[in-house]
Amino acid sequence: MLMPEANKKAEHYVGVDLGGTKIYAGVFRPSLELLGTARLSTKAERAPGEVINRIARAVTDAIDECDLSIDRIKAVGVGAPGAVDAQTGSVIFAPNLKWKNIPLKKELEERLGVPVFIENDANIQMIGIYECELESKPRHVVGIFIGTGIGGAIIINREMYSGINHAAGEIGHMVIKVGGPKCGCGNNGCFEALASRTAIFREIQAAVKGGEKTVLTEMLGKDLEDLRSRHIRKALRQGDELVQRVMDRAAEYTGIAVANLMNLLNPEVVVLGGGLIEALGELVVPDIVKTARAHALRGTAEGIQIQASVLGDRAGILGGAVIARRGTK
Repeated sequence: MLMPEANKKAEHYVGVDLGGTKIYAGVFRPSLELLGTARLSTKAERAPGEVINRIARAVTDAIDECDLSIDRIKAVGVGAPGAVDAQTGSVIFAPNLKWKNIPLKKELEERLGVPVFIENDANIQMIGIYECELESKPRHVVGIFIGTGIGGAIIINREMYSGINHAAGEIGHMVIKVGGPKCGCGNNGCFEALASRTAIFREIQAAVKGGEKTVLTEMLGKDLEDLRSRHIRKALRQGDELVQRVMDRAAEYTGIAVANLMNLLNPEVVVLGGGLIEALGELVVPDIVKTARAHALRGTAEGIQIQASVLGDRAGILGGAVIARRGTK
């Protein structure tokens, strides 16, 4: 099937951030001014076709929010988790969605009738941050995005590095602790299994089941089913010892991961982003930076900036709009 041609009269772009728990879509002007957004839960346990229907619905909901119609949309850019072949628009493997070889571009173009461009979700966030926050200035950048899972992106000589199998930047699957907890990818001790929001919540819930005390049970009950980042923030503000210990450990693992990347790639900038950093950044980033600099090879960290993105969860939809605009120029 040929890709739909961009409507020459259309002038807006849609960026989509597909995550393990939510789908976030935004409509942008050509200047990348955000006009409106829509969010839906991903419902990742459902079949791929049903999740793709929800992506299409998030796109149309965002368009409707702006009082526009699909014929005003020139293209859509989507960030999808896992290994993505940007040329074919297929998701090769996404462990958090349990997807394998899903032709996402083709399926969405059939549903929406406009050109669709697909990239890895962390790469999409990095593209948004690099173009709009860093103004495309640094030559070498590494991004670490902490949310439901942990994604990564690498820019070398101002170009996204994807590797031979389109899987470069899977920073979340670096093994940080041999024999550590099992990861969704099937390995043990991955960075994602130690410091993602999922890992943090799981560790707190296990500690509560083991009899440890926390103010979180007063907020949410003993099962902590509705635990969110904002509750972690409140608990930290109240001096909760269990939550502090878990977060200190997650920050330490993250700092070690940053140090490894500084030693390996020696970038100009390391950017920290994702939902967890957006919610808790000022509480955890100083510890991450301190640990990273303590573990980096002497002299390696000199001149390297480690900073939290100010774009928050807008980075993904912004990056999606950027690749949609690039693809239809």
